[in-house]
Amino acid sequence: MIAAAVGGYAIGSLPLGYLAGRRWGGVDLRAVGSHNVGATNMYRVSGPRLGLLVMALDVVKGALAVALAGAWGAMTPQDPAVAAVAAVAGHVYPIWLRGRGGKGVATACGAFAVLAPLATLAAAIVFVAAVWATRLVSAGSLAASVTLPSMTAASGASPAIVWGSGAAAALIVWRHRGNVLRIWRGTERRLAAREAPRA
Repeated sequence: MIAAAVGGYAIGSLPLGYLAGRRWGGVDLRAVGSHNVGATNMYRVSGPRLGLLVMALDVVKGALAVALAGAWGAMTPQDPAVAAVAAVAGHVYPIWLRGRGGKGVATACGAFAVLAPLATLAAAIVFVAAVWATRLVSAGSLAASVTLPSMTAASGASPAIVWGSGAAAALIVWRHRGNVLRIWRGTERRLAAREAPRA
């Protein structure tokens, strides 16, 4: 279990969004926009193509962490779930960026798509519906995060995966606490909002 946690965290903490921003966007995502290294900030700063690329990279990180935990021979049923939660934690608090990571949604999507695909699909549908209705990515992220544990339980997943999805969801909601406050105040930026072009 310790190996699953360490491996999951190591993979999740890979700063792929930051590296993509520096390599293809010419920006340090920590210094522009929301100062977040996730896909939404990349979209606002550099456009949808790089935003989608960062999202895909983060999804792959989560899926890879879980897949490798299984490939290395999980010793207990909890190991893949531990790797999933650790990957989300690594993405949110990466050692390479001194804890200044993303918000974990795409990484959690990749991890639990392997562990509980139907539940993750349901959460993804909720995400899309919420973003479509509100134009707020944060609202979609929060709605999907709340949906995932209940749908994981309803799908008949193992208790370890249910608890893991709950832990990942709690971490994501905590990471969105500033967004919750801005939604409440009506100041949260909507999806169509873009940063001004860089000089």
